Amino acid sequence: MKEYLLSIYQPDGEPPAPEVLDPIMREVEAVNAELRAAGAWVFAGGLHPPSTATVVRSAGEDALMTDGPYVEGKEHIGGFTVIRAEDLDAALEWGRKLARATTLPIEVRPLQEGSCG
Repeated sequence: MKEYLLSIYQPDGEPPAPEVLDPIMREVEAVNAELRAAGAWVFAGGLHPPSTATVVRSAGEDALMTDGPYVEGKEHIGGFTVIRAEDLDAALEWGRKLARATTLPIEVRPLQEGSCG
C-alpha cells in the first residue's frame, strides 16, 4: 500500500462560527472513523494559524529564522491526514470524502516510499 498526504486548504481569516464549524467537525470525525475502520488511517493533525509559523532557512553554517509563513496567500494548510491506499484512485476517493466533510479543497499527494517509516 502507498501512503498519501491529504492537505486541507483553509481560507485565511477567522474560523467559522461554532454553528457552522461544529457540524463540519462531526463530518470530519465520521470520515476519520471510516478511514480507521478501513485500515487506511495513519495519522492526522490540525495546524495553528500561519501567524504562528517560523520559517528556518539554511545560510551556510547558520540558519536564518523569520516569523510567519514562507509565502503570502489567501489560503493556507489548516490540517492534514496521512493515509494508506491501494492506488491513487483509492486515495482520491478518500480526498473526495474529506472535501465533502470539510467543505474545503483537499490536495492529494503521494508520499515518497519509506518516508513514514
